[in-house]
Amino acid sequence: MKNTMIAVSMAWLLNSGLVFAESVHLPQAIEHTKAAVAHGEASNHGGVEHVPLLVSNINTALEHAKASEKAEANPHTAEGIVHLEAAVSATKQNDAKETTLHAKEALKHLEMAQSTQAK
Repeated sequence: MKNTMIAVSMAWLLNSGLVFAESVHLPQAIEHTKAAVAHGEASNHGGVEHVPLLVSNINTALEHAKASEKAEANPHTAEGIVHLEAAVSATKQNDAKETTLHAKEALKHLEMAQSTQAK
């Protein structure tokens, strides 16, 4: 009986840690994706100083989205990751416009993931 209680407690602790990781990373992914969109739009209007911030935020958003997906799989998070990866590829091509378009699509999916998570 005691061993069963310990096993159940450990399973609960491990599972709650994963949920915590997911709940921390998804909002961070959204926050950095929003920042990337803002910097992308600014760079598309001639603000070349925004390009490094666009790249930095896209990379950080992708890291958080992957951590969120690892903690708790969600099809919307997965689709957001696809667009964030495409955005990273576009940054390597120095295409701020394409990067911004993919960031906007990623943001839609990450926000959908967050809304389904709240239920």
